[in-house]
Amino acid sequence: MRPKINTQSEFSFQPSTLQITNEYYAKYAAISAVLDEHPEIINTVHRDLGEALEDASVRDRRGAKFTFTSDTILRIVVCQIIEGLSLRQIIIRVDDSSFLRQFVRVHNGPMIDFTAYCKLRNRIRPETWKKMNDLLARAAVKENLIEGEKLRIDTTAVETNIHWPTDSSLLWDTYRVLGRLIERIREIDPVIVGDRRVLRRKVKKLHQKIARKASRNPKSAEALKPLYIGLFELVGNILQWSDDIARSLAPRIAAYRYGPLEAASLELCLQELRHFHALGTGVLDQAYRRIVLEESVPNGEKIFSLFEPHTELLKRGKADQPIEFGHMIQIQQVEAKFITDYEVFDKKPVEYELLEPTLRRHKELFGQYPQELSADKGYYENMDQIDRLGRIIEMVAIAKKGRRTQEQIDRETDPAFRHAQRFRAGVEGTISFLKRVLGLFRCYSKGWEHYAAMVGATVLAHNLLILARC
Repeated sequence: MRPKINTQSEFSFQPSTLQITNEYYAKYAAISAVLDEHPEIINTVHRDLGEALEDASVRDRRGAKFTFTSDTILRIVVCQIIEGLSLRQIIIRVDDSSFLRQFVRVHNGPMIDFTAYCKLRNRIRPETWKKMNDLLARAAVKENLIEGEKLRIDTTAVETNIHWPTDSSLLWDTYRVLGRLIERIREIDPVIVGDRRVLRRKVKKLHQKIARKASRNPKSAEALKPLYIGLFELVGNILQWSDDIARSLAPRIAAYRYGPLEAASLELCLQELRHFHALGTGVLDQAYRRIVLEESVPNGEKIFSLFEPHTELLKRGKADQPIEFGHMIQIQQVEAKFITDYEVFDKKPVEYELLEPTLRRHKELFGQYPQELSADKGYYENMDQIDRLGRIIEMVAIAKKGRRTQEQIDRETDPAFRHAQRFRAGVEGTISFLKRVLGLFRCYSKGWEHYAAMVGATVLAHNLLILARC
């Protein structure tokens, strides 16, 4: 049976002669103590990693088998987020640091490879991160480390890792990905692909010509139309070609026409071919409607990336960044800066509809509603909503949108209201810390599930840092 945690310690040569180094050691030592004091967190992640760790057993260069625990994988994830490093960089950093080796409990043994670490990290589901954050919050309440008298909430956008989507760039993505898959299939079965050429350079030059011409004169839509029509024809041809290959390839795989390795490789290519063919067809359709038919395609029907198709266009009305590509998240935070809950939305929510679920979760955690609730104007619906909340919450610090009566002006200029709004501003600092220090400004994980898991992992790392200061 795979162990969940390795508690065996080794000799430590701390402290250092430098104060800043000792503070660095103390931070990780406190986080380690928090994780040790709450084994239910390790139990939760072990449910996802137990079987995966058996599959991910690897061998070192001498051929000796070595394995890792769920606790080690969780600690490496926390360490990666705090250090702000990539998959490869965090493995090198931990492998090269005797202190971090002790923190993740690898000690002097072999270090995990970054590919195995990536696979194990991706096995931790978004629901598991949510559960771990909930367990940590309940433990903090039980130990009187946080109080629920004040609550502040806010939403923010977390970008997905995509390039700026233009019609020509998405069409080029479609062509080059399908072309790459076709060439891969040709290496195994050239007969089924035929002798047609993949015109990758021609399509790329056409895309670049459109991009350069559009940048010089953004309003020259009519002049770009002939170039786009040529691009549509080329992309349409490869879409039809890939569909023909997929239709011919599927029965040949089912009839065992290939060896085991070739069949497995072709099966993977066939899955990707169908996936990108469906997305490419949507890209071609939306581009044709916009360029040729001059239709206004709703954002909800658009595809903004072939590689992160779940991406949503977000218009938030900010002067420095009017448009973002990603998803909205909400965080709710108490006075100790502890994030008691978070939500990741696949579609942009209406903010004032989030108030009741947020307060319900707060009451479940603390046993009562907060005495003070503060949020920005996005959470304002009408004064009836404010009055309704005022019956259960002593101070509702949500400013009114639009014109105000004298009574409403008096309410918002009251010292208690202004003090609550100053408390609300602290959540902006937390969002800045999550993005600037912990790397949540953009999610580099692929797919919706891993996107949501990344948000949960970052929130957990933040909360561990907060508890480490207590």
